Amino acid sequence: MEKKIDEKSEVTQEKLEKYFSITKQALDKLKICVPKDTHMHKVALDFLDMAQRYFSDAKFHEKNGDKVVAFASLNYAHGWLDAGARLGVFDVEHDSYLFTVD
Repeated sequence: MEKKIDEKSEVTQEKLEKYFSITKQALDKLKICVPKDTHMHKVALDFLDMAQRYFSDAKFHEKNGDKVVAFASLNYAHGWLDAGARLGVFDVEHDSYLFTVD
């Protein structure tokens, strides 16, 4: 019996590429908008670092053929970016397509 593929529950290469693109656009767009030498600037740097690390992890897992973990890593990466945007440490120009703001 042939297994039916449910496109909504499968991590396809196309879906992975879409979310790599969205997260990369978000990384490229944001600007740290809190003053240096403040606690919140350290928070912004930490959030950005975590997002970049998870994005890098996603590339590693994709390269090794693990699309599920790559997709999960992208979601974590974007979660850190959204959290920073909502907290107000990243200026994202009110972009509610790439970020969960406004």
